[in-house]
Amino acid sequence: ESVGIAVGFLIAALHQAGLATLTHTPNPMGFLNRILGRPKNEKPFVLLPVGYPAEGAQVPDITKKPLGDIMIHVD
Repeated sequence: ESVGIAVGFLIAALHQAGLATLTHTPNPMGFLNRILGRPKNEKPFVLLPVGYPAEGAQVPDITKKPLGDIMIHVD
């Protein structure tokens, strides 16, 4: 029932196959129905452009904020 979970598994499988991808969710997405000739009862959820990464491409090393900087604990 969860398209999001299925997309996550697909992204993981693509990564394991050596492919690169990202999720793209333009708003509104109704234009896809027109481009692809799909009926109005079908709702696009996400676009996944997929391809081979450029030679030498690397994922940036991003430092995340510490949990204490973004969370407030309420008793």
